[in-house]
Amino acid sequence: MVCSCSKEQVKNASVELSCVAPPFLSPGDKIALLSPSYSTSMGKVDSAAAVIRSWGYEPVIGPNVGKEYLGKYAGTPEERLSDILWALHDPAIKAIICNRGGYGTIRFVDRLDLRELRNNPKWLLGFSDITTLHEMETMAGVMSIHGTMGTFLAKSGGNDRASLLARDILSGTIPQYEIPSHPCDIPGKATGILVGGNLCTFSPVLGTVADATRGKDIILFIEEVEEDMSHIDRLINTLALNGVFNRCKGVVLGEFTDCGANLDFASVEEMICSYLKDYGIPVCCGFPAGHGDVNLPLVMGSLATLEVTESGSSLYFKVGGDDKWVNVADELGGNNLELAGDKQSRVVRAFNFARYYKGLKD
Repeated sequence: MVCSCSKEQVKNASVELSCVAPPFLSPGDKIALLSPSYSTSMGKVDSAAAVIRSWGYEPVIGPNVGKEYLGKYAGTPEERLSDILWALHDPAIKAIICNRGGYGTIRFVDRLDLRELRNNPKWLLGFSDITTLHEMETMAGVMSIHGTMGTFLAKSGGNDRASLLARDILSGTIPQYEIPSHPCDIPGKATGILVGGNLCTFSPVLGTVADATRGKDIILFIEEVEEDMSHIDRLINTLALNGVFNRCKGVVLGEFTDCGANLDFASVEEMICSYLKDYGIPVCCGFPAGHGDVNLPLVMGSLATLEVTESGSSLYFKVGGDDKWVNVADELGGNNLELAGDKQSRVVRAFNFARYYKGLKD
């Protein structure tokens, strides 16, 4: 028997994406703090709960938060999934904030029924390994927020601008971004569903029920931390070979924090754009979201419009609620060196973030 398959059919396989915004929160609503990935100290969880309380909401902590499994995870996969279902099924809980990332959400791809997310639409907030859950929310037809998490609320007291913008989204004020130009930008204008997140997290779920990059007419957001250029290059080629960029209307490149330069490119952005320039789509580089010390929130699953010009870019979300234009240069203190790839400042920021994320400093 001779078996054959069409590579073209696989590369061009796509699905229609259409996401609703969960209800915005009102004062006094409950927000669940969960740990779907690595464990978090209860001291940091309690500090994050205090921030949520100061925002006018009632924090509730998942029943299994605080547990440890195999030295890293916040409980067994069953315990962590149980907390997600607990939060989804409680009608009084209106949003979920993840305590931290790390690793582990890939275990939910074949265990968490997308109908649970679709039938219980609630704002989910997090980044890094939480990318898997964002992808699943998008495939379930529900918007979510790529942004700050409990450990960072505990560190900043919730008073940093990125956390406050995420808080604003929960209550119905949506940031619309004006972004300074970057030397690797590729001009153009496009509209599509915003998907993606951490590259090492969403790449392994290609072709699964959690693969939102199968969507037609997408805008892809990519960020990464502590991966060298050759590994990022391998993953970008993986996306290309799976036809992802053929479905992209545009790309937003976020932070590439502490990513080793083991190939002869001036930056990770330059390397990725060496591929993307062949697709004729706009690319916005240097958007401060990801593992840097400024992590501006993005509404995943929303219909987004990206316009890239020589003088700068704009990123607009169609969500509902009230719009609020945000000048990204102001959020960075007016210092565009970060966007232009100032290596010294990026190394210092990456070092500080890596130490904090690994629990080496308070």
